[in-house]
Amino acid sequence: MPDNIHYHAIIIGSGQAGNPLAAKLAERGEKVAIVEQGFLGGTCVNTGCTPTKTLIASAQIAYYARNAERWGVHAGEVSVNLPAILKRKDDIVHGMRSGWEKSFGAEGQPSLYRGKARFTGTRQVQVADAVLQADRIFIDTGTRPAIPKISGLDAVPYLTNVSLLELKDLPDHLIVMGGGYVGLEFGQMFCRFGSHVTVINRSPRILPHEDEDITAKMQKAVESEGVRFRLNANVVKASAQAGCVTVTLDSGESITGSHLLVAVGRAPNTGDLDLTKTGVETDQKGFIVVNDRLETSAPGIWALGDVAGGPAFTHISYNDFQIVYGNLYEGKRLSTKTRLVPYALYTDPTLGRVGMTEKEARASGKKLKIGAYPMSSVARAKERAETAGFMKLIVDASNDLILGAAILGVEGGELVQILSTLMLAEKPYTLLKGAIYIHPTLAEGFFGLMDSVKPVD
Repeated sequence: MPDNIHYHAIIIGSGQAGNPLAAKLAERGEKVAIVEQGFLGGTCVNTGCTPTKTLIASAQIAYYARNAERWGVHAGEVSVNLPAILKRKDDIVHGMRSGWEKSFGAEGQPSLYRGKARFTGTRQVQVADAVLQADRIFIDTGTRPAIPKISGLDAVPYLTNVSLLELKDLPDHLIVMGGGYVGLEFGQMFCRFGSHVTVINRSPRILPHEDEDITAKMQKAVESEGVRFRLNANVVKASAQAGCVTVTLDSGESITGSHLLVAVGRAPNTGDLDLTKTGVETDQKGFIVVNDRLETSAPGIWALGDVAGGPAFTHISYNDFQIVYGNLYEGKRLSTKTRLVPYALYTDPTLGRVGMTEKEARASGKKLKIGAYPMSSVARAKERAETAGFMKLIVDASNDLILGAAILGVEGGELVQILSTLMLAEKPYTLLKGAIYIHPTLAEGFFGLMDSVKPVD
């Protein structure tokens, strides 16, 4: 085994927090090691945002073509070439991670170590035969699909969000276990590709953390395309026979399909790190416990991204990098407690969200104003023939500041960013009442949304 190699910083994992942090530290002239056992770029680039949104775009085109008569266009018979769709996805993924692969390991860039990292001391990591030491260590190992303990499931060729991305043949009937973000995006996507889809969710409704008016509209929209739902249902048994998969629900109902996707949550990649050698604490699920500055319980070790158990979004991982770098190297005092977290669910209609839900706002005890405006009243949505959903605004009645917003509709993720910016600026919602909007745009619907805001009990 070679002598110990000392670095200023070791970064374990090359996700959307680890990669920019490694590059930024190298720019400062620090000696940096980055450890990655898989593809560079982490979940987002390889098995998350980039590939799934690429596939969703193809599914959107299939939907438009199949429903072209709505726009007065005859498209003829529509078929989906899944291998061609996957190739397009692979080309985009490879292009996005190739930059990191070319830079890491080059002169003046972070040293890249391929393999699993295992702590052998408080600030010492072993990767294969190399033993690395550093003044600071940053853990960005992410998460993986959580697999529930269900009778017979281990003997079933189930799919995850990772393996489903490589499927060469279109499922005849895809059973989706989980009605969250992953389950809904994949469910609608494969329905649009031409599969029969059944979504099983253990909660009484999909997306239970969102407001009921949002989830009801969302479910109705997805059901209208043919996706079937079994809600308030638990899978208690799984089996496979003759190329089919059967799941049995706690109600006694059995559902048989050609493929099964397990999408019930995420588990942290901490089991192989041997954190007991460091003093780093984890919670009951294995996520690393951090404070609002992303410091662990062990001095000199930070955890960033999904492995720290915060909101599981790529943009949060990048913001973790911003917080850690700003605090350590720019003299700032940034905190995870004060950040505003916008996010989107890339179904059709898209759900864009920021801040409090109505349920959370009512529970806060604040005096509220609430407004809602249907997308069917927005001129641009009418012209596009995409009028499903509505806009919703929750306001603090004492100062007219926005507490939260939800936009379920075409380009909802883009639209909610406008409201998010207003929240960041701590400006009242009334500022948008006097704004000039380009006509016709979807944002012009904010006229109606702002006018709809009224005090509520």
